[in-house]
Amino acid sequence: MRLHYGGKYTGDSVLPVRDIPENAVKFKEPESMESLGRHAAVISAAILLPLLAISLFFTNGVKPFFSIEALIGFALSIITAPVHEMLHAICFREDVYLFTNIKQGMLFVVGTESMSKGRFIFMSLLPNFVLGAVPYLIFIYDSSLIMPGAMGVMAIPMGAGDYLNVWNASVQMPKGAKTFISGMSSYWYNEGQR
Repeated sequence: MRLHYGGKYTGDSVLPVRDIPENAVKFKEPESMESLGRHAAVISAAILLPLLAISLFFTNGVKPFFSIEALIGFALSIITAPVHEMLHAICFREDVYLFTNIKQGMLFVVGTESMSKGRFIFMSLLPNFVLGAVPYLIFIYDSSLIMPGAMGVMAIPMGAGDYLNVWNASVQMPKGAKTFISGMSSYWYNEGQR
């Protein structure tokens, strides 16, 4: 992995692109950062509400989530956003670029190399598992540990764009296909179509 800071996201023209194989198939996905943001907001809300309900059940009410431990957990989910992106980045073997989009509250990495469906799904889910699911499962195991619970409650929904990528790869890519990102779009192709 060779990480580069791509700078502030000012539009799709700043994103890295690559040659697209002739028979590559573009994913059916949001066409713009704004559209992606709207989709991600809906997915985040759909994830956040059940997580909060489960958390309230395990803590017998709202009070623990108005504590210093919860505030620290919520803050950790935001502070670890760069770590989230680094966990994506380490899954790339080639160049990967980190961009900031503060206007929409996003950091994201983009690399143009080809990946198998499995590696792409792993890359998409790794930070959500490490920074979201693991802390939340610690809380489920011991509900007195409010800090990791609050971190998980916030960090898991923050991966909404990643879950959209996983869904698209799972339902659109045939077995044995490879995927890559070029600009704002994801594509898949069969191995023989370099």
